[in-house]
Amino acid sequence: MVRIINTYGSLLLTAMGQTLLLALWGLFFACILGMIFGLMSVLKNRVCRVIAQIFVDVIRGVPMIVLAYFIYFGVPYGLNNLLHFSVTLSALQAGTICLALNCGAYMAEIIRAGIQSVDKGQMEAARSLGLPYWRAMQRVILPQAIRTMIPSIINQFIITLKDTSILSVIGFPELVNTAKNVVANTFMSFQTWIIVGVMYLFVITILSRVAKILERRLNRGNAQI
Repeated sequence: MVRIINTYGSLLLTAMGQTLLLALWGLFFACILGMIFGLMSVLKNRVCRVIAQIFVDVIRGVPMIVLAYFIYFGVPYGLNNLLHFSVTLSALQAGTICLALNCGAYMAEIIRAGIQSVDKGQMEAARSLGLPYWRAMQRVILPQAIRTMIPSIINQFIITLKDTSILSVIGFPELVNTAKNVVANTFMSFQTWIIVGVMYLFVITILSRVAKILERRLNRGNAQI
């Protein structure tokens, strides 16, 4: 194990950085998608609600490994052969899209639940004061909803971080893919996977602690209010 750390430690740390980078990019775009479809799911317009529900059901119903293969191999093939539009996706681009879609579907549900957790009287009061719907949503509803969303968003980031391991199938140099190469070079499977497990455990434990601290502070703030 010491030999692996001395020889491949920097490589594994770089791969951990790539894993965190991919997870952050995926979460960033997932928040955008989640906000769009989360807001659509609480509108009175039935068409918007149906579109949001279809997005959530389809993405959550497809295994992430299938989604990764489809985006990395299927989308460029379809564009090249059906539309005669040449395009290629790097592993980082395909991985980011895959994580953004997968995480975005869950973020949409988190945002929908956060908005619906705010008392309906808040929106009615804002509208009675003359605020347009979207201004009331922006100034009154979302600031209150975000307080309840933050712990769930951090938990979703943890899930997304673990899901990056699936993207080793498309060749992205994240931690699991790099560990496979280390095992192939050293034939030390047991020791290598212990190191990788400890690295994941360390990062995820820190994020879990942050989520619990934020949740306690938010609950304390709500109790004071």
